[in-house]
Amino acid sequence: MPIKPPFLQTGDTIGIVTLGSPLARSTINARINVLRSMGFQVLVGQHVYDYEGIVAAPAQDRASDLMRMFENREVKMILPSRGGTGVKDILPYLDYNVIQRNPKIVTGYSDITILLNILYQFSNMISFQSLLLIDFRPTTPTFNYEQFFSTVTVINEQKVIENPPGIPLVSLVQGNVTGPIVGGNITSFADTIGTPYEIDTTGKIIVLEEIHEATDKIYRDLTRMILAGKFRDCLGIVMGQCTDCPISYGDSYDELIENLLVPLGKPLVTNLRTAHGTYKTTVPIGAMVNLNTYNKTLTVVETVVS
Repeated sequence: MPIKPPFLQTGDTIGIVTLGSPLARSTINARINVLRSMGFQVLVGQHVYDYEGIVAAPAQDRASDLMRMFENREVKMILPSRGGTGVKDILPYLDYNVIQRNPKIVTGYSDITILLNILYQFSNMISFQSLLLIDFRPTTPTFNYEQFFSTVTVINEQKVIENPPGIPLVSLVQGNVTGPIVGGNITSFADTIGTPYEIDTTGKIIVLEEIHEATDKIYRDLTRMILAGKFRDCLGIVMGQCTDCPISYGDSYDELIENLLVPLGKPLVTNLRTAHGTYKTTVPIGAMVNLNTYNKTLTVVETVVS
């Protein structure tokens, strides 16, 4: 059974880390003020405000910030400021045994999904493809907050991973499968192939989405995953949106799914609103879920916090 982090309560301490690309100090501080207005305490990592170009700080420093949050008993949730580039650089510097002994809520999307999957693979801990610090702002849809907090503050036996009302999942290949859910950002996922941190899809349900990538790049990433056996070994596939993805050579994102993934014959739904999209449902990485494409439902079938 995967390790479930303790649930979050008002008044708990949230640790802020920057694990990939840098973020402006003014933006970080504004988002922290929103967290405090919600009733949370905030602990800021030593290198949160660093700015060294493509990445905020050297990989060892970013990893050290993360480990200090896991080791701090007062911290109940770890919230990355953003994703961006470079999160996989920190993976060799993490102590996965320490993480396993100190489970905490970790949430994020984009490049952060590399970390989320590795926390499951190396520490057997459930984490959450959901909000980043940058999302704690006045314009964030209420749906996003409701999905996140209803997942990490309540011990539910079952919870539907769902879109906002009126936005259904689309079933392309019929089936009914149950297994752990893994995945995240397509580009980030594909980048792990051939590394010690390659995402294991055997017996898993995969969720994938993307932003700002032209469809010829998505084609390359999906075919790389096909050649690496990531879809051969999985139980089912859940495709989120490709947000602001330019069309290359006349082939859209939906056409790529139809041409590349439907022929694989795995139970497949599309149109999940998560991660980079405006609406962000919360996906518990490592949790046991049921994908029923006949009913077009994706349901968590175990508690994900303790």
